[in-house]
Amino acid sequence: MTAAAPKQDVFQAIADPTRRQLLHLLSEQPGLHVNALSSHFPMSRTAVSKHLRILSEAGLVSERKAGRETRYSLEAKPLQELKSWLAYYERFWENKVSRLKLLVESDDPAEALKPTGPRRVE
Repeated sequence: MTAAAPKQDVFQAIADPTRRQLLHLLSEQPGLHVNALSSHFPMSRTAVSKHLRILSEAGLVSERKAGRETRYSLEAKPLQELKSWLAYYERFWENKVSRLKLLVESDDPAEALKPTGPRRVE
């Protein structure tokens, strides 16, 4: 039997800053319950529970019953999709950072801003 596809998109799940903060908290302290998590936010337990449900549906959070409480833990594997997506765009950032370094360290800023290497025209 194959695993069910996530109901929520990972990108949509992490789009909300509250959910990103929940993931961060769970990365530092796995196995927290809703009361412990909701103490970090200016919102109700119900609102935090809704965020946790979205994260769970995206596969980013797992739930484990411990007595009458549900404990939540980070499931980092779906974040690999984000890493792969961002890796493509990293080359643009690296290029810009390299150029900025040349500009800052250069004695002649005009020379540092000149294009390097051949340019292809298509």
